[in-house]
Amino acid sequence: MGSTQARPLLAAALLLGTLASQGNAYAQGAPQSITERRTDVVQLASGYRASKLAGADVFNKNKDTIGTVDDLIVSPGGDRGTYAILSVGGFLGLGKHLVAVPFNDLQITNRRVVLPEATKKSLEALPEFKYAD
Repeated sequence: MGSTQARPLLAAALLLGTLASQGNAYAQGAPQSITERRTDVVQLASGYRASKLAGADVFNKNKDTIGTVDDLIVSPGGDRGTYAILSVGGFLGLGKHLVAVPFNDLQITNRRVVLPEATKKSLEALPEFKYAD
């Protein structure tokens, strides 16, 4: 490769090096901040997979079945946390009432999902959750 062909590559490498050293990346011409955080993968692996929670029965402190986990939703931007979407009432999926409760309100022990102070009636009294189109 001649020196005239290497110059554009060298210039691009220098530009990328300069941008990377400033902590910015450019995607589609717009600066993007690069942030990373170390994650304790061992601790994370002991967490709860959404795919395993979906369909799980939800109990109250009296061990009454009060609903089923339908889904988990992370609020836009993650600023409001994660919510469990519970299916309450209905029979075989007909007439079910979906409600959103903060995921942190759930207690999960021994593979059992518990919403201690709730009842079917208290959950049915919550505003109905509807998925956005």
